[in-house]
Amino acid sequence: MDIDRVDSAIIEALKENSRMSYVEIGKRVGLSEAAVRKRIKRLVDEGIIRKFTIEVKEDEAHAFTLIAVNPSTPTYEVSKNILKIKGVKRVYEITGQYDILSFVEGSSITEVNNYIEEIRKTPGVLRTNTIIILREVE
Repeated sequence: MDIDRVDSAIIEALKENSRMSYVEIGKRVGLSEAAVRKRIKRLVDEGIIRKFTIEVKEDEAHAFTLIAVNPSTPTYEVSKNILKIKGVKRVYEITGQYDILSFVEGSSITEVNNYIEEIRKTPGVLRTNTIIILREVE
């Protein structure tokens, strides 16, 4: 089964929001509600669209990671590289035993741990100390 540009536009709209109404999709692609309904039914019947899904917001996990930098590596370079890591939301250069403090966020402890492993592999990082946030008190 070949799909045309209208079918492709319908599929893209459903990818964006699988609960989008037929009327709203029709407005986007220039078809009536009935025409959109028929096209979606055909796409489902022919197996082009196999299922409609939802995404559920998971509990987020947060951590602070203290980072010691090798003295031969400029701290600012390490900070810039750490900030490029997906789950790292903020980076601070600090005083004391450690040189950098980063705030890491992910959808789970496992995801946060993966980001921290990336931090540990960053050139110039000597050691880290991670503090997992259990709960925010408001």
